[in-house]
Amino acid sequence: MKDIEFIKEQRAQAWREELRKQISAKDRGNIDRISMPEQDPIERSKNYKEVNIGITKEQAIQESHRCLDCPNPTCMDGCPVGIYIPGFIKCIEKEDFLGAAKVIKQTSALPAVCGRVCPQEKQCESQCTYLKMKKPAVAIGNLERFVADYERESGQMSLPEVAPKNGFKVAVIGSGPAGLACAGDLAKAGCDVTVFEALHEIGGVLKYGIPEFRLPNSIVDVEINNLEKIGVTFVKDFVVGNTATIDDLRAEGFNAFFVSSGAGLPRFMGIPGENYTGILSSNEYLTRVNLMSAAKPDYDTPTFFGKNVAVIGGGNTAMDSVRTAKRLGAERAMIIYRRSLDEMPARKEEIHHAQQEGVEFLCLNNPIEYFADEKGHVNKVKVQKMELGEPDASGRRSPVAVAGSEYEIDVDLVVVSVGVSPNPLIPNSVEGLNMSPKRTIVVNEEQQSNIEDIFAGGDIVRGGATVILAMGDGRRAAAGIMNYLNSKKK
Repeated sequence: MKDIEFIKEQRAQAWREELRKQISAKDRGNIDRISMPEQDPIERSKNYKEVNIGITKEQAIQESHRCLDCPNPTCMDGCPVGIYIPGFIKCIEKEDFLGAAKVIKQTSALPAVCGRVCPQEKQCESQCTYLKMKKPAVAIGNLERFVADYERESGQMSLPEVAPKNGFKVAVIGSGPAGLACAGDLAKAGCDVTVFEALHEIGGVLKYGIPEFRLPNSIVDVEINNLEKIGVTFVKDFVVGNTATIDDLRAEGFNAFFVSSGAGLPRFMGIPGENYTGILSSNEYLTRVNLMSAAKPDYDTPTFFGKNVAVIGGGNTAMDSVRTAKRLGAERAMIIYRRSLDEMPARKEEIHHAQQEGVEFLCLNNPIEYFADEKGHVNKVKVQKMELGEPDASGRRSPVAVAGSEYEIDVDLVVVSVGVSPNPLIPNSVEGLNMSPKRTIVVNEEQQSNIEDIFAGGDIVRGGATVILAMGDGRRAAAGIMNYLNSKKK
């Protein structure tokens, strides 16, 4: 993803050399990493305002002084969309915050989103040179969020350059992060891009899956509006494979397709009592609350507001679900997870926030049966204690049941968050499309399927992915689509 010439040109600028001279590498390394200011845990557990408040201009400048402006910026190796990280951080150091935003937007269509929800600690920050020196990484994610927020609040938002129209017409199926990233790059390349979304809101998982206390819808809307300004067309309430097939869209003149329809099919555990009322998937729970405003008194979206809520799972979606339950009035909000806290796949920040907000973590426990009252509503879950055995294929130690350790917990709402499966609608409606045994679309390194005009990325390919990995797929697919279309034109 690196644009070598762009990086060389930026790095060679005289002002960059002056900044490097102003503070020695040793002095930069002695500056403490800034911490993200947060809402008070008790207060925030009762509202939907953002937990992370955002760093100040002064804090951003201080943190930018830590960046060593490495000749070989390894932090970029950890960024799936190839943001020129030292370039935007040095713009912050120069106090050119709008210039920093332009650098980020060279490769990222959703900077305000990525600055909030990307697992930087596992990606760009995990490759920071400081870690080799046993020092905290530069707070790249916090700086990206600062830049995006500063630009938005300044009223001087920049738009990327758009090439002249090239005559190509491309359909993007799904408006989640992969689809938005692909649409942005294709629009910049001069394509006529239409994004088809099955739901009544644009944004996919960014809207229905992530609560507003982590990612406000207004932030997502700004990013979407910017894509509209560079020519992307959005069509809502349009289910490709049902409203119209890909063959129908071909007949309308679309030259290529990017399938990013996600993994919206929830998984359950198949244990006794799982069909009782009051047991639902995290997808359904979060969609009702986040997208359909079930928590607002002036909406009549039906949902359950439990007092004793158990969320099964240990990923980010489980954390979102249990913290949502807390905000909806749960007196006891529990995570039930079959491994230990150390094996939990959720971001450390999300686990920490949940703990601060009073969530109970019942680790090394696994549900094995549900019970219900006379009306068929769940009222107890039987769990079994676990211990850790040998590592499995993922590298995590496998949970092993402890015989005779079963006990019961009172519950009135259970949210199952143990994974999702790819949306089957597109694969089932396209004859001959190569699928994996897990029913994901098989693609090559350019995200191209065995049907030459169909490309795919995000959860429909990965089965489950972070926002930024999905965006990386979208960018690769856009490049692959342009290669394909240009080859057909010759």
